[in-house]
Amino acid sequence: MRRWGTALAAMTLAGGALAATAGTAGAVTPTAAKAATKAAAACETGWGSGEKTAAPAGHAPLENIRTGRHTCYDRIVFDVKGATAADRVGYRVEYVDALHQDGSGEEIPVSGGAILDIHVSAPSYDPGTGGESYPGRARKPLPGVDIDGYQTFRDTRFGASFEGETQVGLGVRARLPFRVFQTDGHVVVDVAHSWNAVR
Repeated sequence: MRRWGTALAAMTLAGGALAATAGTAGAVTPTAAKAATKAAAACETGWGSGEKTAAPAGHAPLENIRTGRHTCYDRIVFDVKGATAADRVGYRVEYVDALHQDGSGEEIPVSGGAILDIHVSAPSYDPGTGGESYPGRARKPLPGVDIDGYQTFRDTRFGASFEGETQVGLGVRARLPFRVFQTDGHVVVDVAHSWNAVR
């Protein structure tokens, strides 16, 4: 009888230990849960992939175009001389099946899974003097821009500077969400790395 009692006690203790171990392994600490939630939310947004526009308040000359890599998106920035909050730069940014040059309508090949057609109301010349302010050349990659190693960007092409606007074709990996916003002297286009990994 004593043997059965000892065996039963041992089985009860072993079962309790297993239950405790299983409970510990399956449990998520508040710190771990918070970190997981923060990581998942770090890149959420509702940018969408539809056309984005803003009306111009002027046509200051384009000075430079540059790009940068970020945690959740790749960025292209248009630097516009003299543009301010009161003298806003207009833009139109949309996905297209093919890039057609403003004015001529000729197709410009752009590499990538999708193409963003970017129009910024800033000519590549000074409207007052006619002098060149940005050295873009039709059909050529943007001067001084290197997008090797970018997660989303695949190609850049200068389209044209026509009727006060500069056109750029941006080849991206796929039709991904993007946003456009302005700060004094800058029009910024961010293209997300994926649909569910954007800040």
